Amino acid sequence: MTARTSVIPGLALATCLAFASPWSVQADEAPPWSEHAVKVHVDQSELRGVLSLGDLSSLIDKGRALFEARFTSLDGAGRPHATQAIIPTAHRRPVEHDFQRLAGPDANACSSCHNEPRTGGAGGFVGNVFVSEGFESADFDTLDPQFSNERGTNHLFGAGLVELLAREMTADLQAARTTALDEARRLGEPEKVALASKGVSFGSITALPDGSIDFAGLEGVDPDLVIRPFTQKGVMTSLRQFTVNALNQHHGMQPDERWGARWTGTDDFDGDGHSNEISAGLVSAMVAFQASLPSPQEVEPDSAEWRKAAVRGREVFADLGCTNCHRPSLPLDSLGFSDPGPVDTAGTLRTGDVEAPAIYDLALLDWAKALPRDAKGRVLVPLFGDLKRHRIADQRQAAFGNETLAQRFVERDVFITSELWGLADTAPYGHRGDMTTLDEAIRAHGGEAYEAGKAYAALAEKDRSALIAWLKTLRIGE
Repeated sequence: MTARTSVIPGLALATCLAFASPWSVQADEAPPWSEHAVKVHVDQSELRGVLSLGDLSSLIDKGRALFEARFTSLDGAGRPHATQAIIPTAHRRPVEHDFQRLAGPDANACSSCHNEPRTGGAGGFVGNVFVSEGFESADFDTLDPQFSNERGTNHLFGAGLVELLAREMTADLQAARTTALDEARRLGEPEKVALASKGVSFGSITALPDGSIDFAGLEGVDPDLVIRPFTQKGVMTSLRQFTVNALNQHHGMQPDERWGARWTGTDDFDGDGHSNEISAGLVSAMVAFQASLPSPQEVEPDSAEWRKAAVRGREVFADLGCTNCHRPSLPLDSLGFSDPGPVDTAGTLRTGDVEAPAIYDLALLDWAKALPRDAKGRVLVPLFGDLKRHRIADQRQAAFGNETLAQRFVERDVFITSELWGLADTAPYGHRGDMTTLDEAIRAHGGEAYEAGKAYAALAEKDRSALIAWLKTLRIGE
């Protein structure tokens, strides 16, 4: 038997209200030596408005503790009667093992995979995950690529900035759509509009007088014009959605906001004897931790020879046309991170589900104060990406087209541009984490990036080495 939810888009504006202390220790808290990993309660109803630095720091600490917690069966880890599917789905056959490397649960803690060079980072090949299409029952016990895609673990540093960029870009694209529809109705004829945000082009749409839209010219984003900046395919909207999915898939810890009685009719959907395993407040704490992870930076090497090579390498990077997709920075208007966010949908806590969102002001954090700004006062986020999907493999160079299963209706050879910040500390490379050097990864570029990859291969060895020298300055740091 399969239980399913429907996904209904929701959008609301955040309202700033007074903030009350969001956490309290449970009355029946276990002793320090208890094998419970979840020991602190966070009340979502008291998380609202702009948090002070002290309150934000405390919430981040709670989130970090949960991110590093090794969940146990006492907390509800495991899901004997539920699958890893994004939509709550019951198991169709008996579960043979508490842990299952392919369909999961497959990890004790978030930090089991996100740990290099430190908590919140990437993972080596040993930490690869297997992701299904997402909406179907995900029971599989084979490496056959028709059932899952094997992916390396991405780092989360700077993830709050990435989500904020995606929200602002989404607002820009959707505003352009609204304007085009209004004009088409007013004029009684098709209205074509170019879609762009922060200097990134997403092609065009044509609004028709009857209120429909021709998406034939759309590029690199879904027809709803929501930028989804997370996962290698660019199919996750927010850190919150990513966290809710991952808790169930990798740990069998089921957040109430999707697996609770509201959507499934029971508070123990996975049938493990533990109800209300992860509250909305605990998810919020984990989001706050991830959103506050500092952005990677371009770090000047100690070696004079390395510094000289890096200067030349950045010039080579631009000359090859790499900045067409790996844009050195994107401008961000606001560092106010609202949670829940404005474009999350049913199954993830939405703005309409709370009295008012909490606002995590990243500008309060020391690392954010050091970010560069442009003449308009906007933060320049140094991500070396564009938050756009591109075709990255073809018959000429198919290395990155190494997946068989389409995910969320994104074609198999299409992936979101990888942000390069932090890559010096997050080897190996490639979607599967099976490329050991940057040289291999650059040569593997096909599709829209084929000419750049070909031009790199034709460079003199000195220039190729200089490019690697510069890329090795993009560090997560200590």
